[in-house]
Amino acid sequence: MSIPTMELSTKIAQLELISEDLPAVIIIHNIPTQTVEYMSPWGQRLLRTNLPALREMGIEYFHRFFNPAEMDDYVPRIMQLIQENLERDFVSFFHQVRATPEDPWQWYLGATRIFFRDEAGAPTHCITFALPVEQAHYINPKVNRLLDENTFLRANKHIFASLTHREREVLTLMGIGRNSAEMAIQLNISEKTVATHRRNIKNKLNAQSSYDITRFAQAFDLI
Repeated sequence: MSIPTMELSTKIAQLELISEDLPAVIIIHNIPTQTVEYMSPWGQRLLRTNLPALREMGIEYFHRFFNPAEMDDYVPRIMQLIQENLERDFVSFFHQVRATPEDPWQWYLGATRIFFRDEAGAPTHCITFALPVEQAHYINPKVNRLLDENTFLRANKHIFASLTHREREVLTLMGIGRNSAEMAIQLNISEKTVATHRRNIKNKLNAQSSYDITRFAQAFDLI
């Protein structure tokens, strides 16, 4: 089924009229080809490139400008959004962008939703708004804490995945300060078994203190 390009062009033209008035970069991606269909002039200036060059890059666009560490988190969620094809849903995420390898990474808060569908109702294009996280802004300390937690999650998700269901239960109780006797009663297991789980958890997490335990449990929403 061909895409009604005139209608798509009209929607993009409407965005272009207000793009320079918005405090965010606008990017429209062609879903089947994974290429940039449109980027607002502000985004082109930030990346020090132009729209024809972006279109020519194809999928290389993602590898050139984006930190792959975050992509493992938000790309699967965007793909799920596209697959479910819900009318009003969107995915929000933090990501880092830089124009060249010599530039420092800049944090952005992004939000992506489906922008255009073909005549059969299948998604063909998605739109992303990318808002720079202003480093001098008064909310910066709070944002930095969120970004630090996001980094921590990415760095330790393989450890969390290695924990058994019982180890996660014990970790939860460790995180809220329960002792071994209390855990044994609550989980209906022996204190010896609790001690084994605690030792295994500390080894897997390389935890040196109760703070390490609590931070890990909080980051993965166990407490």
